[in-house]
Amino acid sequence: MVLPATTSWTRTTVRHRISDDELAARTARPAFGEVLTEHMVSARWSAERGWHDAEVLPYAPLTMDPAMVGLHYGQVVFEGMKAYRQPDGSIAAFRAVDHARRFQRSAARLAMPEPPVELFLSALTELVAADRRWVPSAESQSLYLRPILYAVDPCLALRPGAQYRLLILAMVTETFFGEGAPPVSVWAGSRYARAANGGTGEAKCAGNYAGGFVAQVEAAEHGCQQVVWLDAAEHRWVEEMGGMNIFLCYGDQLVTPPLSGTLLPGITRASVLTLAPELGLTVVERKVSLEEWQAACRDGSLTEAFACGTAAVITSIGRLVTESDTDTIGDGNPGPVANRLRATLTGLQRGLAADPHGWRQQLAGPDS
Repeated sequence: MVLPATTSWTRTTVRHRISDDELAARTARPAFGEVLTEHMVSARWSAERGWHDAEVLPYAPLTMDPAMVGLHYGQVVFEGMKAYRQPDGSIAAFRAVDHARRFQRSAARLAMPEPPVELFLSALTELVAADRRWVPSAESQSLYLRPILYAVDPCLALRPGAQYRLLILAMVTETFFGEGAPPVSVWAGSRYARAANGGTGEAKCAGNYAGGFVAQVEAAEHGCQQVVWLDAAEHRWVEEMGGMNIFLCYGDQLVTPPLSGTLLPGITRASVLTLAPELGLTVVERKVSLEEWQAACRDGSLTEAFACGTAAVITSIGRLVTESDTDTIGDGNPGPVANRLRATLTGLQRGLAADPHGWRQQLAGPDS
């Protein structure tokens, strides 16, 4: 897929690339979100011109008008996906088309123009071409790609923007929760809710995450790394863990909350739903109450639990903490189901296994 013929790329590279030694030092142990590459991709949209001014340019601060619509009214959506160096030296993104389509749905929910899939994929290819040497080879690392779309026109009228900018940034990252994917403790409080029916829960928009920070602080105060979001109406039904989808394991049966308009439709979640039956597991999408989760911990029927998402892939949940109780899931360690699914997913992502579903999107060919 390529850009429409009416659009062309302008490419401006950094004047002085960092040395190989500095690159190695920066990426030796990259904290999530902190080690960004040297370039970014930009494209603009207006009603008069459609998508235009597609550029590859050096990573640098942005200039914006103080009255920018996105800044004041939150018209900002983003994506998160990863690219991996393959055994032959080529570079492939995992399920890039699915991320592009979810990006479109998020944009539509906030009354924003939907970037064409062709533009999305072409932009990824351009960025990887500019920063190819940043794509890591280490098994624990990947190139995380962050597309973002926001309204840029300077107008304080309470209406959707009329002009938008698409950016794609890249960063080198390690495993989200640390080396070896250790199990996390989760806090299920009843004070805050992530999303309600009719809201923006199924869109990947900036406001959803800003609203969750205070609950994350509360989780940390209770010794937990993550928040379990419960439904907004009853504070009873399990929805997500932070920005990740949840699976409970009853032996060889996986149970996950159904998509209901309040949950983000995770690309990793969709991958697990496809892969689990191929591994001999049964998957059930149904509502799960907090009470059921606690009772299943105590009677031993719940053998393990895990969350899944782009940043962390598969992360086991070791403890469930509420205002009155603390429960351990299984023996508190990563279980065989989570380990098996994680190995299967990472094998697909890194080109170590066949790709029968066509999930790998090549962004650059083999090393010359």
